[in-house]
Amino acid sequence: MRNPEDRIVITGMGLVSPVGNTVDEFWSALRQGKSGISPVTLFDASAFPTRIAGEVRNFDGAEYAGRKASRRMDRFAQFAVAAACMAVEDSGLAINDSNRSRVGVVIGTGIGGLHTLEQEHETLLTKGPDRVSPFLVPMLMCNSASGYISIHFGVFGPNASVVTACAAAGHSISQACDIIRNGDADVVITGGAEAAVTPVAFAGFCSMKALSRRNDEPEKASRPFDADRDGFVMGEGAGVVIAERLSHALDRNADILAELAGYGITGDGCHITAMDPDGKGAVMAMQTAMKRAGVSPSEIDYINAHGTSTEINDRTETLAVKKAFGKHAGKLAVSSTKSMTGHLLGASGGIELIASVLAIQNSAVPPTINYTTPDPDCDLDYVPNQCREQPVNVVMTNSFGFGGHNACLIVRRFFED
Repeated sequence: MRNPEDRIVITGMGLVSPVGNTVDEFWSALRQGKSGISPVTLFDASAFPTRIAGEVRNFDGAEYAGRKASRRMDRFAQFAVAAACMAVEDSGLAINDSNRSRVGVVIGTGIGGLHTLEQEHETLLTKGPDRVSPFLVPMLMCNSASGYISIHFGVFGPNASVVTACAAAGHSISQACDIIRNGDADVVITGGAEAAVTPVAFAGFCSMKALSRRNDEPEKASRPFDADRDGFVMGEGAGVVIAERLSHALDRNADILAELAGYGITGDGCHITAMDPDGKGAVMAMQTAMKRAGVSPSEIDYINAHGTSTEINDRTETLAVKKAFGKHAGKLAVSSTKSMTGHLLGASGGIELIASVLAIQNSAVPPTINYTTPDPDCDLDYVPNQCREQPVNVVMTNSFGFGGHNACLIVRRFFED
């Protein structure tokens, strides 16, 4: 039997996403191949070449943080607190004076409080410096999400925020594992949050020509690995899990959803926005994660791919998977749930880890929707367009971020021995 002090499990999950604001809604949408992409409503996008996004709908942060506190949080932090509340409730963890110092928080983000920064900059220009909110700085801080979660639950364990672009949630969850294994906490509330559907973010990504311009067919715009892909679609939301020491979870008879078996984190050292064309950093991340998890390539049933729907990323990730898995690559189910949610940047690794756990629980692989025209450079099994029922015991989920940041997580079905 493996030492329960070294094993880390997931005991709760919560999320806010373009395809649902509960785990059940999210999974139902993924199974159905339902797109959450639609015309932008958060600002007037009529002058932009891209006018579509995966927005979170029907969300009120006050339901989780309270009216007063939510007014002092940027949208991304509201998402994080909401997802954390759902995850803690799902875990059945009672936080009280006996364990507050043993509960930590690590929440990643790629951009942080951009809504607040843009709004207050406009206030500065139109109304003067005296009218800028005194809450500007704490609202735009990237670490405000983790800070507010610790305040909301009154926990005193390690508290941190990781800012590594689209790999931020994956890195945060990796750090949470280290915190637990180092003995600094028994439980860590961890994941990622992002709310970058804003004019400045859109203008920047549009100038890079990174976003899809399929404005007349929003639901078909995010099409990872398809030959007709023309860029990614921005999404927003948060995905948070409860990572817990196995012995602690067993002692409180927690419902264990899956085991966080391993992770790999590497750098490309190549380009600030593009993956290494040979996929070296991504290959190392996947190989390291498998080694740490103690699994061979043939034991991986499914990869929840980074799969952004950009030409370079999809081609390079495909190449990296083939290098990391060898002959087994052709036998893997590989899908991108970004085809439905869009790309949640720093939050993507959080909701995609949840999708991976749900795949294990339901013995089903969510599809890559909008896959109609094969690309010769993308020649793996991308589970096109329809959910696939199959046994799923071990899942790898990839996140690759600007700056050459790579994070790979492996989760597996939980067995006590």
